[in-house]
Amino acid sequence: MKIDIYAHVVPEKYRNAIFKLAPASRMGRKMMEGTRTLWDLETRFHIMDRYDNYTQVITVIGVPIEAVAKGQDAVELAKIANDEAAELVAKYPTRFLCAVANLPLDDTEAALKELDRAVNELKLKGIIIYTPIYFFKEAQPPAGGKPLDSPELIPIYEKMAEYNLPIWIHPNPVYDIRVVDYTSETEAKYFAWQVFGWPYQDTLAQVRLVFSGILEKYPNLKFINHHAGAMVPFFGARITAMYNWSEMRWGESSKQGLTKSPREYFRMFYNDTAISGSTAGLMCAYDFYGAEHLLFGTDMPFDMELGNETIRETIRSIEQMDIPPEDKSAIFEDNAKRLLLLK
Repeated sequence: MKIDIYAHVVPEKYRNAIFKLAPASRMGRKMMEGTRTLWDLETRFHIMDRYDNYTQVITVIGVPIEAVAKGQDAVELAKIANDEAAELVAKYPTRFLCAVANLPLDDTEAALKELDRAVNELKLKGIIIYTPIYFFKEAQPPAGGKPLDSPELIPIYEKMAEYNLPIWIHPNPVYDIRVVDYTSETEAKYFAWQVFGWPYQDTLAQVRLVFSGILEKYPNLKFINHHAGAMVPFFGARITAMYNWSEMRWGESSKQGLTKSPREYFRMFYNDTAISGSTAGLMCAYDFYGAEHLLFGTDMPFDMELGNETIRETIRSIEQMDIPPEDKSAIFEDNAKRLLLLK
């Protein structure tokens, strides 16, 4: 079986609810309406049928809930997303193995309540959190946003550690062309904010979760990072060298409270294979994280073929990895079953 751990959908009721609450945004309405296989299941299934024993873990995406709504509106939006995700799994169990929950993060107590409902009643298998976090009309670009080690998220991490279920990390689509790289300009250029900016946000999220001590305090907490770990595996040696150098040179340590080397905490993250098809890139991630921390994930349907290319090329890149067959089996299937507590 090939379990696609990172596949996206935008169900109809959720899409309509977002359109009602939020003005048309560059990365919202245009993306959701223009990417047909996010909501056209007939077309999506036609693509999926091209691959033997292929199934998906679905994440309901769009504009992050906390960026477009607050209070009861955010709670209702999360409920719609989670209800529809559960309905899709129930209706198409061979297509969608399970689904991931969205939470109303602007209200921690409401988020915990919805988390309990999503896991216990809807049987969803984890949650998705965007990085950085932009709250409704509070921290829109270029003002910034909040990191994943923000205090209001700690109770959610505690609960996820208790449930022993993973947290999907996704770069925030609100992080867009308005976030400039140079102060002499008014908008970012050349799509660099997405092509390179999103993997940077993946990387920065890991840095914050490591050095804040969250993984030290909750060692069984499981994060699934996007883009095969982003910059971390390529710069694995630099991570060790530069943090040691900065401590020696400046007498300042980022490692206060950590009982292991930073490298060991970074290796605690789980990572998908969604880098658009690159065996060399996956071998880099494999060498750093090991087979047990890589999971087949495609980022469907974000390509020019409505998802077909990203599935095809990701499968090809894994199959061409020079690793033992049992490690490929772990990446395609075994790790997902273990992480999602599936039999």
